[in-house]
Amino acid sequence: MSTAVVVQYRTRADAADLNQQLIEAVFDELHARRPSGLRYMALRLDDGVGFVHVLVSEADDDPLAGLPAFRRFQDGTDRRLVTPPTITAISVVGTYDGDLALPTPRSGSK
Repeated sequence: MSTAVVVQYRTRADAADLNQQLIEAVFDELHARRPSGLRYMALRLDDGVGFVHVLVSEADDDPLAGLPAFRRFQDGTDRRLVTPPTITAISVVGTYDGDLALPTPRSGSK
């Protein structure tokens, strides 16, 4: 069964860089483990405190839940976020990647 969701939230201004660092650690672990059937993207909005995550997974279980880096990301969200995240189920209409490999910006860059 395929799962597709968009997660949106805003962090406190003083927690936004830490939030990005924790997200970058998740991507480092994903690149090392290379789980199949997973498409995942995290974006930091231009306001510096808004974040959007898009996840599409073909797995029956949550492929992120088993990652230590994702568990560290989830720890303390109540202290980093201004409001609880909004989670919206989506349907994928189409996707195109080409050969584009987006660089993962390191902390402090927006």
